[in-house]
Amino acid sequence: MKKVYITRQIPEVGIKMLIDKGYEVDINKEDRPLTKDELMQELKKKDYDAVLTLLTDIIDADVINAVPSVKIFANYAIGYNNLDIKIAKEKGIYMSNTPSGGAERVAEHTWALILALTCRIVEGDLYLRNGKYKGWDPMLLHGERIEGMTLGIIGTGRIGANVARKGKFGFGMNVVYYDVKRNEELEKEDAAKFYSTVEEVLKISDIVSIHVPLMESTHHLINSDRLKIMKPSAILINTSRGPVIDENALVSALKNGIIKGAGLDVFEFEPDLAKGLIELSKIVITPHIASATEEARLEMSTVSAQNIIDCLEGIAPRNNVVL
Repeated sequence: MKKVYITRQIPEVGIKMLIDKGYEVDINKEDRPLTKDELMQELKKKDYDAVLTLLTDIIDADVINAVPSVKIFANYAIGYNNLDIKIAKEKGIYMSNTPSGGAERVAEHTWALILALTCRIVEGDLYLRNGKYKGWDPMLLHGERIEGMTLGIIGTGRIGANVARKGKFGFGMNVVYYDVKRNEELEKEDAAKFYSTVEEVLKISDIVSIHVPLMESTHHLINSDRLKIMKPSAILINTSRGPVIDENALVSALKNGIIKGAGLDVFEFEPDLAKGLIELSKIVITPHIASATEEARLEMSTVSAQNIIDCLEGIAPRNNVVL
C-alpha cells in the first residue's frame, strides 16, 4: 500500500481522493506547523511515497534525505520557495504546487488593501469604535481618489496582471509595470507600459503592488534605497511573499514619511512582525489570508492531491515545478 503524509490538516476533499485510491494517509495531529526536526521524525516512521506540504514547511536537503522513499513533495500553495528544487532535481524527485489556487482572490485582496488605505477604512472604523465620531465633518479623514493615478505592478504573472486589469478598467488608472519578461498581452489588451527597471516603476507610481515569487534575486527587492525612490505620497502593497520587502526598512520609511502608506498580507519574519510595524497608523495588515476562500482552499486540496495521484500512478504531475 502506498503511503502519504500530510503535514497539516487540509480540506477533506483532497484527503478523500487519496484514501479512495487505496493509499494509507497520515496527517499531522498538531494544529500548527511542525518544526523541521519534528517533521523529519514523523517522516522517518514509515516508508512514505509522497508528502503533501504547506508553505510553512521548509523542504530542504535534510528533510529530503530523511525520506529516500518519497517520490513527490506536493506543495499546497501557489508559491514554492519553501522547496529545494535543486536537490529534488538531483535526486529525481517531483515537486509540485497549486498555481491557480486562489490567484483571483489574491488579486481581489490586493485591491481590498489599496481601497482600505486610500479610503481610510481602518482609520474610520477605529475612529467610530473609539467614540470619536460626533457627526459629519467636512475636514474628517480625507481619502484619495485613485482614478487617474499611476499603478505600478512589479511582476505580471497571473495575479499581477489581474491587479493591473482591475486598475485599468475598474478604476481608470494608468498602468506601468516591471517584469523580467515583457508581458505583451498586458501591453496590448490593457495599455500597460513596460519599464526595464524596478526603479523606473517606483519613481513614477502612486501605488506600487508587488507580485513576484520569493527567490534569491527578489529577496529584499524593496529595500531602503528603493523606498527612497518612491513618491512621498505613494503606497506600497505586498501580497506575494514577506521577505521581498525589507520590513525594517519599510517601518523606517513609514515613520519618516519616505512613503505615505503600506498594505501587507505577508511578512518578512512571519508570524512575527518587524518591530514598530503594528504601531503605525498608515498601514493596513492582514494575516496572510489573501487566497483564503472556501473555493480556493478546496481547489488547492484537490490539485495537490491530484499531483500526488499522478505521480504515484506513473504520470508526471501536471503542476511539477522541478524542470
